Amino acid sequence: MMVFARWKAWSAAAVVAVGAMVLAACMVTPGAFDATLDLRRDGRFTFTYNGEIYLLALGSLADMAEKAEAANAEFELEQCWDDDSFEERECSEDEIASQRAEWEAKQEADLADKKRESEAMRAMLGGIDPSDPDAAEELAARMRRQKGWKKVEYRGDGLFDVEFEITSRLGYDFAFPTFERFPMSNSFVIANLREGNVVRIEAPGFAAQGGSNPMAGMMAGMAGLAGGMGADGEESAETPPNVPQIDGTFRIVTDGKILANNTDEGPQPGDAGQLLQWDVNIRTQSPPMALIELDQ
Repeated sequence: MMVFARWKAWSAAAVVAVGAMVLAACMVTPGAFDATLDLRRDGRFTFTYNGEIYLLALGSLADMAEKAEAANAEFELEQCWDDDSFEERECSEDEIASQRAEWEAKQEADLADKKRESEAMRAMLGGIDPSDPDAAEELAARMRRQKGWKKVEYRGDGLFDVEFEITSRLGYDFAFPTFERFPMSNSFVIANLREGNVVRIEAPGFAAQGGSNPMAGMMAGMAGLAGGMGADGEESAETPPNVPQIDGTFRIVTDGKILANNTDEGPQPGDAGQLLQWDVNIRTQSPPMALIELDQ
């Protein structure tokens, strides 16, 4: 019984702790997608992304910490033990009062922490309250105002169906996605311009298991924990949170000089230059990477 009770408490605490970590990171992850970066040697580029984007703060995974807290919101008496025989015994009135006082103090501290976390989350979402039923559409409206977002449709449970396309010149670093008034988010694709007109392109968001995307492992762990344990600590048949599985293709097309890349087959000839292609899924270990030299 004691082991079972400890597992129940640990599992709920783990959901709350990990949930706070991923929510604090404003976790954004791709689902099914098709993405292309066309990079010309004079620095002109076009980036397109068509597919799914999942925002944890608006999805069912974001509710897991709330549910875990709710499951622990009722006082439960801990076991008392005889100091000599180490056998379980009934708790005295003083012991019960002491346990209840400790529980009430913890509830009060948790409430204060929750208020601070809620305020921090609203700040990280640019003032949007994720508990507001209209929060998703408000965010979608912001995205539609930003240059490049051709289509933004909210499908529910934190999942957006989007079409993005932007053309510019790489005289600066580029990252996708970015959201208006978001102080931070994790990037799917990053292009860093080095001295000597060399561009390092990485796609940390396009790797489910690689070290550059540790949050994906946390999300999978939380989903498994939620699906395997119910609020009463017993096995649950409830469907795990609807976190989309990453599944897509990322390609780079360029007429620049490819100095390095981690594709399986290396550069392939194409109509518009050399082609680098990565097929990404839940088994992808390393994020796509390429080093390309442009004209001086």
